[in-house]
Amino acid sequence: MKLEMQKISKEFGPVLALQNVDFQMGAGEIHGLLGENGAGKTTLMNILSGNFPPTSGKIIIDGNEITNMTPQKSMEMKIRFIHQELNLCNDLKVYENMFLGEELTNKAGVIDKKTEIQRAQEVLDGMNVKIDAMALVSDLETAKKQLVEIAKALLFQSELIIMDEPTTALNNQEIENLFTIMRRLKGFHKGQLDIRQALTFKTRISHITPVLKGQGVSFIYISHKMPEIFTICDKYTVLRDGRFIETGFIKDINEHQATELLIGKTFVNANLKEQQEPCMGEEILMSVKGLTGETFENVSFDLHRGEVIAITGLQGAGSGELATALFGATPSKSGTVETRGGRLNTKSILNVMRHRVAMIPCNRKERGILPDLSIRDNNSMAYFTLLHKKLIIGNKEESSRFEKNRSKMEIKVGSEKDPITSLSGGNQQKVIVGRWLETDADVMIMDNPTQGIDVGAKYAIYKLILELAAQGRGVLVFSTEFPEIYQIADRCIVMYKGKINGSLEREELNEAGVMALSTGTKTEVQV
Repeated sequence: MKLEMQKISKEFGPVLALQNVDFQMGAGEIHGLLGENGAGKTTLMNILSGNFPPTSGKIIIDGNEITNMTPQKSMEMKIRFIHQELNLCNDLKVYENMFLGEELTNKAGVIDKKTEIQRAQEVLDGMNVKIDAMALVSDLETAKKQLVEIAKALLFQSELIIMDEPTTALNNQEIENLFTIMRRLKGFHKGQLDIRQALTFKTRISHITPVLKGQGVSFIYISHKMPEIFTICDKYTVLRDGRFIETGFIKDINEHQATELLIGKTFVNANLKEQQEPCMGEEILMSVKGLTGETFENVSFDLHRGEVIAITGLQGAGSGELATALFGATPSKSGTVETRGGRLNTKSILNVMRHRVAMIPCNRKERGILPDLSIRDNNSMAYFTLLHKKLIIGNKEESSRFEKNRSKMEIKVGSEKDPITSLSGGNQQKVIVGRWLETDADVMIMDNPTQGIDVGAKYAIYKLILELAAQGRGVLVFSTEFPEIYQIADRCIVMYKGKINGSLEREELNEAGVMALSTGTKTEVQV
């Protein structure tokens, strides 16, 4: 599929989301669409998939101008949009979701469940994922739900697949499987592969056409993860503030240059921690002694006023479980956690909150937001749980508090009454952070707080972390990204096989040292 989008503009009332944006791509191409949260990437793709009409501009596909694009017309043209916010029905089975709205029927007009199950399972097996087509979607973890969405797009011989942050919940092996499939599918235009070969199915797929019009499958890949963009994409297009910035071949730029295009040189070249005056005090805000849980053992450390501690480790090291245990969200077996207010009851989140401890969880889709509530309501939850004393919630008061957080966090929002899912991932994360700022906590626990957000939003959160420390709060940041750790940390605690394997002060903090402790190459396990 050859695609041209010419001079696309989109207005939402007084808000100009897109302004004269151009976008072009060819058949068999993997095209990275880059930009900060709120840059207009998803809006542009929603126009292409027929979810939004453009205010002005043209869509040209294979030389033909497409007018009045609708979701149905987009699907008929073999365009599939895999949204960041998953669109699966939890009460239906996997195969039912994959064929929803496009059911197979027999001559009598009855849905052919047997064939649907067979075909769905063949696609899933071909993707090398362990998902039962008969399983209820509600029983699947987020990563597998994401893979079901991808499988659905492959099932119907899509010619253009739009992927919005498809790897957020996937592990390394699942990402590699996805990239392998993408590379093989785009190879159709060479006339050397059929779909069975491209997907490396273990079973015969007789229902899929061997050749897709002699073209390759095209992908538009929206991601904030630069390594992924440079691994899988052929070309790139950058948007900023709703405007076209640049397009070109990936091979002609590097990650640093791409980041500069996204947010400008000022942020890219900034080293935030080195620009800040030391602010750590002697007072201990949280003391952890001998804390032991299912995946971690004998964890001890002190967090001082004004200190930022980064806690890291490879997958399975126990750091993620430690974060939730400190907040009372998962149980611990033994050990103590104390704050200025005394010993915490780590079996009660409310007790932990009352001791002025807050937590920004990882995986905002499952643990951070309530998708059925408005932006304003999501912002207010912690405040009303902990501090609100009245029986009636005043809309004026709630709006005032949200406006304060919106301004401080630079949240890009139309109306506070819109659903939280209407925001980009980065702006959702800012709402979650703002929610906990309202509690005036002494200790902030942040579990991968910049996961799945763009570089500009990351730097905004880094600056906020350092501001919180300068105000005299203690911050625990659980992260696996060394550049992030280096930007914010006074000290880095490294976990290995469930134990603290070492601690690096700011002056000795380097990536090689962190990796040596993370992998067990260097062993300094606490006794």
